[in-house]
Amino acid sequence: MHLISWNVNGLRACIKKGFGESFAALDGDIFCLQETKLQPGQVELDLPGYRQYWNSAEKKGYSGTAVFTRLEPLNVTYGMGIEAHDHEGRLITLEFPQFYFVCCYTPNAQDGLRRIAYRMQWEHDHRAYLIGLDRKKPVVYTGDLNVAHEEIDLKNPGPNRGNAGFSDQERGKMTALLSSGFTDTFRYLYPDRTGAYSWWSYRFHARENNAGWRIDYFIVSDRLRDRVQAAEIHNEIYGSDHCPVGLELAL
Repeated sequence: MHLISWNVNGLRACIKKGFGESFAALDGDIFCLQETKLQPGQVELDLPGYRQYWNSAEKKGYSGTAVFTRLEPLNVTYGMGIEAHDHEGRLITLEFPQFYFVCCYTPNAQDGLRRIAYRMQWEHDHRAYLIGLDRKKPVVYTGDLNVAHEEIDLKNPGPNRGNAGFSDQERGKMTALLSSGFTDTFRYLYPDRTGAYSWWSYRFHARENNAGWRIDYFIVSDRLRDRVQAAEIHNEIYGSDHCPVGLELAL
């Protein structure tokens, strides 16, 4: 099974930068997006063979997620059922016979960690949500999780220590999640690989210099770990400040 996740940073803009060609080339069985920045009806994608599920933020031009799947889910839910978290279109969960697939766009702590208190509450509640799913059947959890977990996951850890996405608080929450029965698939396969990033600032020629961060993940329940066949970062694909990430899973 071939799974793809991509923060497109505005799907309408990404469509003008070759989204259709990239979508076809990646050929995912399940293909999910974050930061679509869309309201219902603002785009119509012709994706033969795929079912489409969208979760838009109430605020226009902000956040939003989507999942396109060749496999018919048993059930689809939007959000995590908590009022404080379910207005920004950040979460879609598809239930399949063998697993849950969770597409997530994690809230950014913002400059100066202005939103860190909310981010910590999100992390606490979302971890409980994932653990609850995992009790029923294995979980495949993916998306832009807005954190570089370890120093190896960004080009310049020293100057960024304490900044949004590399604060001790956010990194600690990722550690707590991975300690709760979940595996970061890329690091499972490539524990020492450096220079592997999925997001680059638009400033300072960051992508040209590969001065990036790995903040887009595929995380699976530990009991799926042995079924991971490949974990990919498609840094050859442009169209956003993020590149797609992929997972090959034997299911």
